[in-house]
Parts: sequence; C-alpha cells; structure tokens
Amino acid sequence: MHIKAEDLMTREVVTVSPAMTRSEVARVLAKGGISAAPVIDSQGALVGMISEGDLLRSDTVARNERRSWWLEMLAEGEQLAPEFLEHLAYADGQVRDLMTKSVVAVDVATPLPEIALVLNQNRIKRVPVLEDGRMVGIVSRADLVRAMASG
Repeated sequence: MHIKAEDLMTREVVTVSPAMTRSEVARVLAKGGISAAPVIDSQGALVGMISEGDLLRSDTVARNERRSWWLEMLAEGEQLAPEFLEHLAYADGQVRDLMTKSVVAVDVATPLPEIALVLNQNRIKRVPVLEDGRMVGIVSRADLVRAMASG
C-alpha cells in the first residue's frame, strides 16, 4: 500500500486571514499550539503561510520597539485612544505584509516519499495539501514520522 498525502494529512486546519494583525495571529497560533498557519483569502484560496518566524522577524520587532518609544513621547504621560492604537497595529502588522507568499503545496495523491522530498528540498516543516486547487489539509514532518513509525 502506498501512503499518499490524503492518508496522513490533518484535515481540520487552523487558518488565518490576510487582514488579521500580527497580535491576532499570535493569539491564534498560541491557542492552537501550532507554529504556523495557512493564509486563506475571502474566496477560500491559499494565498500564503504565516509562521512564528514571520511574526518575530528582527525588522518588525525593531520597528515595534521604535514605535513604542515615539508613542510614549507623543503621549507625554497621557493615555492614547484605543482606536488610534488599533489603527497602528492594523496598518503596521497585517498578515498580508508578513506572510510568505510563495507557498509550496502538494496534491492529495502525492506519495509520502515525494512529500518528504518537498519538505527537505524547501526546508519547510509543513506543506498544504490541495485538491482541485483548494486546500483540504496539511502534512507536517510529524505526520510523516508517525506514518513511518506505524508502517
């Protein structure tokens, strides 16, 4: 029996929207106990992947530290309006600006050895699984290890 992506993929995948903010995605990842999530647009199409690494890139962390400093100076001890802070978070840290846009994916019929090759060659930890162009699941390195252990 040849194991394919559809045999070992996780079907209930936590996804995020391109319009979500960095902090919203961080909460989703933390709550789900996952390190990355596919980004799905309003039509249900896979448009990217967002990972902990994307959220913690040094350029965005440094920019947030600089912003914090000038906001404190601007506020001069006064509390800033929550709407203003929300606007800054929305404009500065949307998923569409942080995500990896060129997503490697496999088909439901892709065999296990080929999935392993895709993960290794692309140095990724998980790969979305597509059927007729729509994401139907995700396969992680842990899924491959479980499949090898049971076989």
